[in-house]
Amino acid sequence: MIDTWKEMVVEDPAFYIGWGGLLIGVVFGYIVYITNFCTMGSINDIMSFGDYRRLRSWLLGGAVSIIGVAILTSMEVADFTTSQFLAPQFNWLGNIVGGLIFGIGMVYAGGCLSKNLVRTGAGDLRSLVVLIIAGLFGFMTIGGLLGPVRVALFGPSTINLADMDIEYQGLGDILAGLTGMDYDMARTVSLAVVLVALLGYCFMSTEFRKSPNHIFAGVALGLCVTAGWLLTALAQDDFADVPVALISLSFARPSGDVLDYLMRYTALGAPGFGVVTLIGVLLGGFVGAISKGKFHLATFANSGDAVRNMLGAALMGIGAVLSLGCTIGQGMTGLSTLAAGSFITLAFIIIGGIVGVKIMEWDMMRG
Repeated sequence: MIDTWKEMVVEDPAFYIGWGGLLIGVVFGYIVYITNFCTMGSINDIMSFGDYRRLRSWLLGGAVSIIGVAILTSMEVADFTTSQFLAPQFNWLGNIVGGLIFGIGMVYAGGCLSKNLVRTGAGDLRSLVVLIIAGLFGFMTIGGLLGPVRVALFGPSTINLADMDIEYQGLGDILAGLTGMDYDMARTVSLAVVLVALLGYCFMSTEFRKSPNHIFAGVALGLCVTAGWLLTALAQDDFADVPVALISLSFARPSGDVLDYLMRYTALGAPGFGVVTLIGVLLGGFVGAISKGKFHLATFANSGDAVRNMLGAALMGIGAVLSLGCTIGQGMTGLSTLAAGSFITLAFIIIGGIVGVKIMEWDMMRG
């Protein structure tokens, strides 16, 4: 069946990537809206109410996506070692600093990029401004004004694992390289340990087990990430004029890619997976808001609110590029590959979120 699907998709990848990616994005955005899934909100829940359910929902999404990639790997649908997350160039400092900056930024912007996408679809003009600024600063950090600074500060700290006879930065590969364990065994052990840890942490909570909304959100969003991997894997063709990269959901670089596409549509041809999924999430948020009768236009409360959101957007754009992803791009999609950098980024996004909340609280008390 998989071979039949691949033959069909490879014949017209632009069609299937375009419409399939749009559908995945719509489903993702709709689920985020109706379940109130929010990574920044999960941190705020913990610090304000001691409620860990949304954090567990986020981690459950990561666990489901890990299982999805494991299944796709066993079916030989794709070689995930070709994904950007598993590259042997291990930019550990970028993962740490980028994660921290992104975490602080998402607090200032009232949510991560996926949440702001959904809010934009629901009519929040503040979130639209956040997305535009995040996209601009992301591109500035990739190869614009901030590009040389990024290379100068973080280039020297990048470790080439190949120099240590470690081919990829997957946890299993690093374990095998450091211990001499068989690679297949090391990958299996890493997969088992991570899944037991994540699923055990999620379901050890009685409150979480009794919350079908949070369980549904985690499972459904993890499946969306898996669907993205499957779609781009099916579209891969080594002989294509424009090869399709093996990727899944991420909203950091695509925020800039959409702006670029809007400005250079006639030169770029069919939109890529990142562009159509981002548009899909916007539409999903719109459908969710309309279905609940909650669509309405909103804007900044005052100049202070505007400055705070724009600063947060800039920090998210910079941080996402340094760490190679956002709360979904690294926190689910990257995590699904068991890349070491993804786990570091996830940890420091959470730490950055905590720091951001504390700064906001201090600022409010001082004011």
